[in-house]
Amino acid sequence: MNHKTTAMLATLALLATAAPAAALAQPPGPVKEREPRTNAAPIKPYKVILVGDSTTAVGSGWGGAFCDHHVKSSVACLNLGRGGRSTRSYRAEGSWDIALSEARVPGYAAIYVLIQFAHNDQSSKGERWTDLATEFPANLKRFVEDVRAAGAQPVLLTPLTRREFAKGQLKNTLDVWSEEVRKVATETKTPLVDLNTSSARIVQKLGPVDSMKLAQAEPIESEVEAARTGTTLLPRAAEEARLPDVVTTQTGPRGQQVRKFDYTHVGDAGARVFSKLVADDLAAAVPGLRSQLTP
Repeated sequence: MNHKTTAMLATLALLATAAPAAALAQPPGPVKEREPRTNAAPIKPYKVILVGDSTTAVGSGWGGAFCDHHVKSSVACLNLGRGGRSTRSYRAEGSWDIALSEARVPGYAAIYVLIQFAHNDQSSKGERWTDLATEFPANLKRFVEDVRAAGAQPVLLTPLTRREFAKGQLKNTLDVWSEEVRKVATETKTPLVDLNTSSARIVQKLGPVDSMKLAQAEPIESEVEAARTGTTLLPRAAEEARLPDVVTTQTGPRGQQVRKFDYTHVGDAGARVFSKLVADDLAAAVPGLRSQLTP
């Protein structure tokens, strides 16, 4: 190796080590004079916690679309809706303790807990059912008290309507339960989102056939034919109405969500429709959240 070659290699080595330093010294793009360094202003985030059954839960209710489409990035939106839960079982299994723990987390300008139950309080299953006149409203009142004791703000929701029809008229089997929610909201001076009324109005307008488009899966022909007469069939057994599980891989996600056609749960289209109702009514019921919600 002669003197010139040695000198050239030394120069290349020097440039290779100097290049990263030069790149760090000046940001890419047009040369700009940097502003004096300052600190970002403290953030004032909000938190919305959704508590309820499958009609709130991810994949089967309005809650996922609400968090995806109707809150700003300054809102931590946490969906704790769980399928098959009632005001009794949600507390008994420990889910309510988890929600309260989230409600106590410091650092937020305000924390709101949205509470929607009744579908499974109607159930005959031993771990779920509650008495309409006594236990159900008492459970709601205790939820409200617990949220306030945790330093958060409760919001009560009447239950999302089912989409069953008889002779062209919606069978709102949750209306009497909704009335109990309204009474508790009045007695406890808690903001109310009357989702049952607003969702029933939309479903009645759509009618028995078009409202089927809000479900998780497509109806079979006999269900459509019955709906055209104005009276929907009874829901099929879950095993029959359920879609096949999604194909998984050995190293990929393995969890499954139950997807089926019925008159209770909602797919993407239904979630978008009903989550907008919640956002609109929540803005009216809780003015302090209007700046954090999106249409």
